Amino acid sequence: MNIPDSLKYTKEHEWVKIEGNTATIGITEFAQKELGDIVFIEVETVGETLEIEEPFGTIEAVKTVSDLFMPLSGEVIEFNEVLESNPEIVNKDPYGEGWIVIVKISDPGQIEDLLDADSYKEIIEA
Repeated sequence: MNIPDSLKYTKEHEWVKIEGNTATIGITEFAQKELGDIVFIEVETVGETLEIEEPFGTIEAVKTVSDLFMPLSGEVIEFNEVLESNPEIVNKDPYGEGWIVIVKISDPGQIEDLLDADSYKEIIEA
């Protein structure tokens, strides 16, 4: 299982890449394997400021539909529009081309509450 040390994680199986005051967010390799073939991703919150743990979109797989939750409070400033026509990229490259949104962080103190790679591994191996 690929769990890059350079990223932060949530218990909801999202990864977060912090770059200055922005965070790129996607789902982990574990999450995409659990979901199966991803067929649709919807994010209608671009331009909105959301609180931590609020849903920012949905991800639909052959088996199920799941909400995507904000790992940090902030404004959704960009959606990976490639996913509108090619959602399966998340299955192929969840940590690269399969990123979902970029958020302008409003409370940098929340970063400390995210999981590091070792803590996330403990969750998925439990």
